[in-house]
Amino acid sequence: MSSLRPLHLVLGVIALVAMLLPLVVVRLVPAVPPPPAIAAALPKRQVIPAKQLPPVEPVEYAAIAPDDARSINAKVPFVAGPVPPARPFRFVGTADDFTRATDCLAAAVYYEAGDDAIGERAVAQVVLNRLRHPAFPKTVCGVVFQGSERSTGCQFTFTCDGALARTPSPAAWTRAREIATRALRGDVYKPVGWATHYHTDWVVPYWSSSLDKIAAVDTHLFFRWTGWWGTGGAFNRNQLPGEGSVAKLAALSEAHRTGAVLADADAAIVEATPFFGRTPMPLASDQNTFLTMLNPAQADTFASMAQASCGERAKCKFMGWTEPDAMAFTMPLSPDQMNAMSFSYIRDRASGLERTLWNCVEFKKRTPCMKRFMIRAMPVAEPAAGPAELEGVRRKTVVAEPPEGNSASPE
Repeated sequence: MSSLRPLHLVLGVIALVAMLLPLVVVRLVPAVPPPPAIAAALPKRQVIPAKQLPPVEPVEYAAIAPDDARSINAKVPFVAGPVPPARPFRFVGTADDFTRATDCLAAAVYYEAGDDAIGERAVAQVVLNRLRHPAFPKTVCGVVFQGSERSTGCQFTFTCDGALARTPSPAAWTRAREIATRALRGDVYKPVGWATHYHTDWVVPYWSSSLDKIAAVDTHLFFRWTGWWGTGGAFNRNQLPGEGSVAKLAALSEAHRTGAVLADADAAIVEATPFFGRTPMPLASDQNTFLTMLNPAQADTFASMAQASCGERAKCKFMGWTEPDAMAFTMPLSPDQMNAMSFSYIRDRASGLERTLWNCVEFKKRTPCMKRFMIRAMPVAEPAAGPAELEGVRRKTVVAEPPEGNSASPE
């Protein structure tokens, strides 16, 4: 037994060292601090005083792996209390301004949200919220392309990272324009309220640390400024007329082509088609239907434009308006939109139908004319029967004609 004691002693010492070594290592080896980017990205809510305009930070992301970013973003709570919706937007400007604004907004919703209608509506709302806030430009195109002249200053990454070289499909671009148009005409996407910022959940922008997180739409998180600057009262600025042309959209939007680029484009259009005009794109929801703005000074080209747009389609509808505020952008049409229509072309080769129709109140020397669209008057509650009433007599249904100047249904 005595011969085994030294062995037991050695084993005991080894066991003791094995137990103490990790403790020694932990104490002697300095702790590895978290990456500076993660520390910088941790939420630090900051309220900007009402007398100080909040800064508009450029897009800059913390160097964090996507999984780490998702973890950080998930730990940021949503703001307590209600998220009131934005007020409907009212566009100010000419028909050309509206077209340029539509294409700027359509580019933003498509390149920021992809071909996803819900995400696109959310992005459109943020852009229009920004326009009405004192901290941002006062035109749609100005908001979308703010800072795009330098790679480190753009507010929307697609404007300075080369994404515009990727052309959307015709259907996707048409859908983006429809969503942009509805937003410019007052459609409100309520879930994001007065949000002015957003990002995907796999990145952490440096500015997100000081904002209120108010909504999530798929993988996008939406934020508003804290304090008064995030309330509806702060969004008190009006849009300025005069949407400028954006050279970066020239390849995608004819409305943004200027100078030699526009001259070359127009020459190609005139050479390729028998009319001086531009063929619109069909609705994303119906590739056989075209809704478009028309220039009344080019009435002689309307029929040729419609036939060129319809191409070889067996069935086709081409409907145009000369007043921007009256134009429709989706189907079905409302009675007011049908009454305001200026020109239509209908084709159905299976039944041998092909005709053009005109709003003869607007174009007095054009034929054939559209039928007047009759608007039934709202039903009026009948008064209680009195002595002068005759039982069994049926009152006439009142039908009111639309006021002079309205057009007719193309059907």
